[in-house]
Amino acid sequence: MAVLKKLWEYTRNTQLWNSIFRHGPPDTARNRGLVILTNVFLHLHPVKVRKSGIRLRFTWCMGGITFFLFLVEVATGLLLMFYYHPTVEYAYVDIVDLREQVPLGVMRELHRWGAHAMVITVWLHMLRVFMTGSYKPPREFNWNVGVFLLVLTLLLSFTGYLLPWDQLAMWAVTVGSNMARATPLLGHEGPGSSLLKIGEISLVNAGNDARFALLGGRFVGAGALLRFYVLHCVGIPVVAIILMAVHFWRVRKDGGISGPV
Repeated sequence: MAVLKKLWEYTRNTQLWNSIFRHGPPDTARNRGLVILTNVFLHLHPVKVRKSGIRLRFTWCMGGITFFLFLVEVATGLLLMFYYHPTVEYAYVDIVDLREQVPLGVMRELHRWGAHAMVITVWLHMLRVFMTGSYKPPREFNWNVGVFLLVLTLLLSFTGYLLPWDQLAMWAVTVGSNMARATPLLGHEGPGSSLLKIGEISLVNAGNDARFALLGGRFVGAGALLRFYVLHCVGIPVVAIILMAVHFWRVRKDGGISGPV
């Protein structure tokens, strides 16, 4: 025991240790605060929180569960990317193999059900925030950030729906993408599209409107599969991560987790 104590003291006094840890152990109130303030993963959280604001019966822990499910989706999604090919020839076959042949193929089911659970917990989190009035000043900005995160969650679910490349996915995305034709200004059937005309030529038509940009063509095909794959795996998650960082940071700047009124 004495040898281990001396080794511990020697290690703590080395230059390498001091270059990594800029404070002592969290044995005092000051050091506990420094642990949070000097840690890249913990500094987004406040040093102190109100006890009433972290009661499970008040917060439902929906925000934390949603973030945990997002991490599950990232981890399982990365594993799925090693086996999945976003091409018409292999997409459906890869999904079948992930279920029946590939070791740890259960990751696909975890990814699928985790996505469903994440949509549910996001809605419950928004409901809790609304019912407790936590969207009111000075938290209205963070409420809007949360609304954007809700939309991104739904878009993640929508873009991932096509990747199995079965009949259900193709027709569901066909119906969903047809709604883009009614996008204001950018959809050729949407309000305001008639305003974007130069003489007899319309700047928005079936060949260059929001639906065409989403699918990469006039119908759900290879272009749509590739675009949905890129959006699902890179585009939307990157934006969501940035907004989540802002969301967590703003919770701290607004005084921590809101408490009961």
